[in-house]
Amino acid sequence: MNQQHHDERVRIREAMDRLLTGQATASNGSLTIVALAAEADVHRMALLKRHVDLKNEFYERVRTETHQVPETEKRLRETVAKLKTAIADQRAEIEELRQQVTRLTLASAVLAQQSDEQTRRAPAPDNVVPFPRSAD
Repeated sequence: MNQQHHDERVRIREAMDRLLTGQATASNGSLTIVALAAEADVHRMALLKRHVDLKNEFYERVRTETHQVPETEKRLRETVAKLKTAIADQRAEIEELRQQVTRLTLASAVLAQQSDEQTRRAPAPDNVVPFPRSAD
């Protein structure tokens, strides 16, 4: 580990402590990665790429020390709840469409049968001579 990498890690840990104690100096004080990066004076992507362990440690400390759920987890939970609702709605719609297909199929069969019966019962026009059926 080079010195710059080590210095970043030290700044991130110090920033964690400040945020968790409510003594932010360089950020808005929210318990997010964006605020942590601003507080530590490192690029946000450094936390997401090089210091993933510190990001995870920060979120774990947010949960245990403040008894709060991190903002990203709240948003994910809301998204999951919305998606579950959407899936349930779609399943209900699919079931309704399946039932409608069944009803339309039955209605089509009834109409086809009625049409066949009407065609057989209809008298032949005066100018049509029916051919006698041959016994096979």
